Amino acid sequence: MQLKPYQQSALKVLGDFLGRAQEVDPAQAFDWALDQPPLEDQPPLRQRLGRFGAPYRAPKGLGDTPYCCIRLPTGGGKTILAAHAVPLARSAGLSRDYPVVLWLVTSNVIRQQTVQALADPRHAYRAALDAAFSGAVRVFDIGDFANITPHDLASHACVVVGTVQTLRVENTEGRKVYQHHEALEPFFSRLDAATLASFPDLEKTEAGGVRYSFANLLHMARPMMVVDEAHNVVTALSDQMRARINPWAVVEFTATPRGHSNILFNASAAELKAEQMIKMPIVLQEHAHWQSAVAGAVAERARLGALAETEREPLRPITLYQAEPKDREVTVEVLRRHLIDDLKIAEDRIVIATGDQRGLDGVDLAAPGCPIEHIITVEALKEGWDCPYAYVFCSVASIKSSTSVEQLLGRVLRMPYASRRSSADLNRAYAHVSEPTFYAAATALKDALVDMGFEDGEAEQAIEHPQLDLSEGLFAQPPRPPVTLDLINTPETCAVLVAHGITPVESRPGVLTLAAPEIARPGLIEQIMHAAPSGATELQRAVEALHVAPAARGAELRVPALGTMIDGQLMLADLDLLMEHVEWRLSDQSPVIPALADSLGETVRRYLIDVDGRQVTNTFLTGDLLEGVDHVEGWSPARLVALLDPLVNDPSFTQADKVGWLTRVVARLIEVDGLSLAQLMRMRQALARKLIAHIGQVRRQQRATTAQRYLLDPGAPVQALSNEGFSFRYGVYDDQPTYRGPIGFTKHLLDRVPAFDGKADGEEPRCAQMLDSLTQVKHWVRNVARHPASFWLQTSTQRTYPDFVAELTDGRIFVVEYKGADHWADAAEDRAIGEVWARATGNLYLMVRARDDQARDPLAQLIARLG
Repeated sequence: MQLKPYQQSALKVLGDFLGRAQEVDPAQAFDWALDQPPLEDQPPLRQRLGRFGAPYRAPKGLGDTPYCCIRLPTGGGKTILAAHAVPLARSAGLSRDYPVVLWLVTSNVIRQQTVQALADPRHAYRAALDAAFSGAVRVFDIGDFANITPHDLASHACVVVGTVQTLRVENTEGRKVYQHHEALEPFFSRLDAATLASFPDLEKTEAGGVRYSFANLLHMARPMMVVDEAHNVVTALSDQMRARINPWAVVEFTATPRGHSNILFNASAAELKAEQMIKMPIVLQEHAHWQSAVAGAVAERARLGALAETEREPLRPITLYQAEPKDREVTVEVLRRHLIDDLKIAEDRIVIATGDQRGLDGVDLAAPGCPIEHIITVEALKEGWDCPYAYVFCSVASIKSSTSVEQLLGRVLRMPYASRRSSADLNRAYAHVSEPTFYAAATALKDALVDMGFEDGEAEQAIEHPQLDLSEGLFAQPPRPPVTLDLINTPETCAVLVAHGITPVESRPGVLTLAAPEIARPGLIEQIMHAAPSGATELQRAVEALHVAPAARGAELRVPALGTMIDGQLMLADLDLLMEHVEWRLSDQSPVIPALADSLGETVRRYLIDVDGRQVTNTFLTGDLLEGVDHVEGWSPARLVALLDPLVNDPSFTQADKVGWLTRVVARLIEVDGLSLAQLMRMRQALARKLIAHIGQVRRQQRATTAQRYLLDPGAPVQALSNEGFSFRYGVYDDQPTYRGPIGFTKHLLDRVPAFDGKADGEEPRCAQMLDSLTQVKHWVRNVARHPASFWLQTSTQRTYPDFVAELTDGRIFVVEYKGADHWADAAEDRAIGEVWARATGNLYLMVRARDDQARDPLAQLIARLG
């Protein structure tokens, strides 16, 4: 399974942090990791954090153990990311090739589900582990720890799944994790007194000997601790963890971090939607009575079901109902009878899933023959249940007072790794709730979304209403009528509609009515006027009378892309594509890496001081090498290269190419720099990290050279690529938050202006207002950074996304980027590639700032460029 870009970014910064923390203290490593360049087309890491950015704080009792948190909203794929994080224990420098992982979850239900998924070779979680460790993986429920053998720890990545409660209990009596077990004797019996003395925190028996307990085994193995949605486990257990578990690192994955969680990475709800992980926005409809809420949900599901029949891939929308507990009015059975008796829903289309009635057990909701369309629950679905078919959420009681509403709503939002549907309505989620007013419903729903990991602003942006215009806030505008256009029913008109995939249906005799998404199809209105010229003038007047944005009338803004010639081919100016035509091999690079030997020597010294003798025990448990040993049979430079090969994982090079270069690097470290083979063997993970960093630096240099030659040099062979350009049309930014600020715009291409960076009345929206005011501008669009449909230009390091794209009245394209004073100096290459694009395509480009060198304000700069 291919990880999403934001997930890849999370893994990169996590690996950087854990690796660096083996060389410097965690606080320094934390800052260093956040300052590293982001992956291409990803925002800077500190910018991602937003209000979550804070200095590193070591929880009491953890000392120099690295601890951080990865924050992803509900639906972001926390568990699959946690599975991919396990191999980082090896690559980051844990002193063995096969890590021990203590995977903590919040409940026994999730524990069982996690064990089952990690043990299933067909599941994506297990596939991630098998790919990293070549299938050498063992998964254990914490209750089965007695089945672990020394051989397992020596030759397999071992994942033990337990609950937070297992470790939280103060009184360990009766807890098997802390009890003496003879089955664990092989791990302890061969350790001498000096070795055991190096672990003063091991729990003892009443007789004073070391207790053969699983907690003590973990203490010596120093596991990587993965915390899956277990809030406050670190701060609540810090003293106990240090004494009992002694983790090598602690990584928490959560939607709602609390306390001082050292948040290292933050993803937004907008990213999740853009990557097709969740359905947004949520169309919210309030109802005065529970019966009308249920009827509305049934009708909504039926409407979506009809739309689903037009999709290429099978889809059966499902409604999830939250009934009340047994001591309330609308119980599960009352709701079920209402669906059957009053709303005439067939019994086989309804299933009950509660603690007592487990109607979903063994049911494959995605099976073609499955009839289920309605699921009734109270809160049983809140743990580990995903179904992309769930579209409609219905609560028969006030969601403000309902328990588990955020977990149930999350089931409807989730769309994990499902493809976006052609109908816009099938990319939304729907909520029908029993609330007296929309204000009450929206407030309660917003609170639920915040509990699911949405920011306040994201939560408000995520809510829509079928009739209300929410462009200025949740509660600002009265209902607005739907946009429609009437056409005279003629054979010519019908033929054009059919050619556009629209089924002609008369709304009244002799009249066809188009809805807003149909009116907006580029070229449709023009083709109808051409096919039926007798009614063209009247149709033109009707279209102009529509109070909608240009794109809603079918207007489209097309922007040519930048191309360049390479190897006799005209290609899109995408540096990744260009690099495929530039041959460079690792074996051609010098084995001399400045300061590499010195950095390894410092790392070795610090490492040996930090472990303070504990490496002896790790050696026994994993078959790894003892510190201070100068030679072991089988050690050789070739063996070291073989161990480095999988750690320096880079698919850009052939294995032969990489091994050749590694051989030369190792030879130089030993023969010229004077490092011993024993040092390098012990520090191979640290060496691999530094080699990966060096390769990255060389790659960046190669990319910069290629960009300069083919894009930025005065003689670069650049050309316009009109056929592979960018297109802005109706609905292109439906997945983006809407601007709800005080500034109004009259020429924006779309009916909704995507939200700006920064303040709602800040420099960017003010610049947009000035652009909107220019008489030469026909219409313009806010160009959303890193959106798959947005216009971009390639620099030597990343893609740059100018803020605004305008079409002028003379047909030219005017691209405008606003830069604050603090970023102007760093944007020289962005300006250069913008001018290259303008010259190659015959259009205009301008980077605006608050005051230019001639002291002109942004409006004067815009006017001067157009003049």
